[in-house]
Amino acid sequence: MKERKMIFLVAFLSVWCISTAAAQEDLLKLAQENDSARVEHISATFKATRLINGHTVETNGAGTLLFLISHRFGTLNSGAYNFWGLDQSTIRLALEYGVTDRFTVGAGRSSLEKTFDGFLKYKVLQQKTTGSPVTVTAFTSAAVKTQDWVDQEKDFEFAHRLTYTYQLLVARKFSDRLSLQLAPTVVHRNLVETGLGETRVYAMGAGGRFKLSKRTSFNAEYFYLLPDGAADQFKNSLSLGFDIETGGHVFQLMFTNSQGMIEKFFIPRNAGGWSSGDIYFGFNISRVFNLGKNKGEW
Repeated sequence: MKERKMIFLVAFLSVWCISTAAAQEDLLKLAQENDSARVEHISATFKATRLINGHTVETNGAGTLLFLISHRFGTLNSGAYNFWGLDQSTIRLALEYGVTDRFTVGAGRSSLEKTFDGFLKYKVLQQKTTGSPVTVTAFTSAAVKTQDWVDQEKDFEFAHRLTYTYQLLVARKFSDRLSLQLAPTVVHRNLVETGLGETRVYAMGAGGRFKLSKRTSFNAEYFYLLPDGAADQFKNSLSLGFDIETGGHVFQLMFTNSQGMIEKFFIPRNAGGWSSGDIYFGFNISRVFNLGKNKGEW
């Protein structure tokens, strides 16, 4: 009888040990899978929704409101009388809201031509460690000029004030320091005044970010106009700048040959040239507010 009890006890302990080991192995495997899921998505390809003038693939988090102030002074070649451009300025104020983590809506107002603009931005793909090698964001905007027409006698309609932009932003974060982006772009203008090129303009944007330190980075951005009427009349937009992170703010300093801060200006109607000194110094300041359930800074 004692031998039977001993055999039964040994068998019970053996089964218990095996089942415990299997359960621990399953828990370890589940924990590893959860860890993999946490690091699967590549985040913070760029630190702001703007690279310099153009948008990046980044969208706001759900419930996040971003207030953006963009400012461009006059050209450096305007001379000492205008304090090398600092006496002159163009400004844009904007609000951007994250409806979801992937979908952002925004609206702004520029002093240049008293222009109002609105945009939609949707992140189609997110770069992953295994899976999609890039992040892809679709962008579309509409801008309306509210400045009075120079020639009041012409029979202009409201539709003539409208300009539309369509972009596909494709970016890859190659390392913690380096991110690059391409931006094939179409800009359609309902009205083109004499000498301002075609109604529809095609361009290819390219840019990148190189991290210099924990809170600073160097940025570059270039938009190449494909050969057409606009390319014959205007210059490609080239911008260089720095990002500085300060808590809830991202402070961007830049030098650019583009006065306008939305696509209808800096892509098809950019008249400034670096070689002639038509360089604008400017900055972007963004501040975010979390309006969702977990209130606080994003």
